[in-house]
Amino acid sequence: MGRPRFRTIWLSDTHLGTPDCRAEALLGFLDAHECDFLYLVGDIIDFWRLKRAPYWAPAHSDVLRQVVSKARAGTMVTFVPGNHDEYARRFCDVQLGNIIIVREAVHRTAAGRLLLVLHGDEFDAVTRWNRRIAWLGDLGYGLLMRLNRWLNRARRVLGFGHWSLAGYVWKVKRARRYIDEFEQAAAREAARRGMDGVVCGHIHRPAVRSIGSVLYGNSGDWVESCTALVEHEDGSLALLSFADRAPRSERAPVRA
Repeated sequence: MGRPRFRTIWLSDTHLGTPDCRAEALLGFLDAHECDFLYLVGDIIDFWRLKRAPYWAPAHSDVLRQVVSKARAGTMVTFVPGNHDEYARRFCDVQLGNIIIVREAVHRTAAGRLLLVLHGDEFDAVTRWNRRIAWLGDLGYGLLMRLNRWLNRARRVLGFGHWSLAGYVWKVKRARRYIDEFEQAAAREAARRGMDGVVCGHIHRPAVRSIGSVLYGNSGDWVESCTALVEHEDGSLALLSFADRAPRSERAPVRA
């Protein structure tokens, strides 16, 4: 039996170049699935963290090789840089074979619906207007993830499974309001442009749902959730989780 094949896969916020990247899980996912279109929706390589604390594991190079291999095999790879790999934005509209770098993209689903694809930092007032606060926020998030690694090492010794401290923090009322405002802003922008939906990343909160008449999709991250947004051959969208290096059941597909 061949590997599962999707029409489209969206990945974001892999944060290669940090010890928090779940590179082995990401490699497993890429190796296990094929697609016609692959979108890398920003923060693929974390240049912010690389500049502050250089880190690069062999598996991180393997991930990039896997992406190039897919492109050579015929997959159309579209890289939409985010705020952590914004250095790549200077190369927008550069195409090398089946790999193209763009500021944003429009994807037409098999059902003919148009989806705006962009990283999403455009909808985050902090990262857009105050880079110093954004940098401090990233530093705080890095410390949170370091604490999370230590905590989960202790949990493994005690026989407990993985627990996400960051996921717990996201449940705080103020964080929930931030997420809701972000999602609403993304949906409004898609509607303003006459799009049927929007796919983004940035906030590390995977989702696929309707906001009014707009389809909102967030491909999540490969630090905590290890998720991908996928399009089936009939044009429906769904989330896949690969957190344990084996895909969990898909969430209910949403028609696109």
